[in-house]
Amino acid sequence: MRAHADFDQLLQTIVDDLAPERGAGELADYIEPLRRVDPLSFGMALCTVEGELYCAGDATQRFSIQSVSKVLSLTLAMQHGRHDLWRRVGREPSGNRFNSLVQLEHERGIPRNPFINAGALVVTDVILEMLSDAKATLLDLVRGVAGAADIEFDREVARAEHETGHTNRAMAWFMKSFGNLQGDPEAVLDAYFHHCALSMSCVELARAGVYLANGGCTPEGMCMLSPAQTKQVNSLMLTCGAYDAVGEFAFRVGLPAKSGVGGGILAILPGRFSVAVWSPGLDRAGNSVLGTMALEQLSSRTGWSIF
Repeated sequence: MRAHADFDQLLQTIVDDLAPERGAGELADYIEPLRRVDPLSFGMALCTVEGELYCAGDATQRFSIQSVSKVLSLTLAMQHGRHDLWRRVGREPSGNRFNSLVQLEHERGIPRNPFINAGALVVTDVILEMLSDAKATLLDLVRGVAGAADIEFDREVARAEHETGHTNRAMAWFMKSFGNLQGDPEAVLDAYFHHCALSMSCVELARAGVYLANGGCTPEGMCMLSPAQTKQVNSLMLTCGAYDAVGEFAFRVGLPAKSGVGGGILAILPGRFSVAVWSPGLDRAGNSVLGTMALEQLSSRTGWSIF
């Protein structure tokens, strides 16, 4: 692994080399706030397990992390050790769209994994069973691991999610009919929409995710998960974290990762670092085109991967 002093130059080289590709892909268009994001935005940040931070491009600009938040909400649910979590949510790749109702019906209300929408709704339901305020508790967790007390939900994004989230609402009530959602579906949906509306920068996201590269503990010694739980989350990121393009992503990048339709991707090299990339243009699966290219260059130029 190259000396830490070279990280800034490495990331800057990748950002410079991919400059002609800025604007590649299509913006998420299902809600207005995501449609208005500058398509030329592109940032990278890397945080080592020692807590050293390196960045390039638009790394300090905040964006809607969307489904990347599912890693953080899963962490919150696992912290409280609910014994029935993995009876209510599977651990297998979906192979279908992240909001598929067909698969949910076929499997009688048990989502394939916690990183598709139905799975994240069950995770949110579990959090609400244990904690009175799933929004404030997750926000506190995120602020703590990111080291940024001013991280907030983007209220406009959350409102737009609520106004247009008809498929998510259908999934929540559908799982309620199967007995796999214990609480009020509308309360679950409200918390879930706010989780997706977390607004963070690449710098904050890389800092927030580094516990997954460090056996569950932050560089400051705050332990979020046990080593065994950390292994479980990373394995789910590798097999389920890039929507229904996980095989292609693993083939190209070789790192556990979780993407979001806001254009962000959080990737992990266990024992070494976390890295966050952001570019809002998406491929057909909903993964950042430029972000995937940047992570592929990072692993190809350096030989860093889990394989």
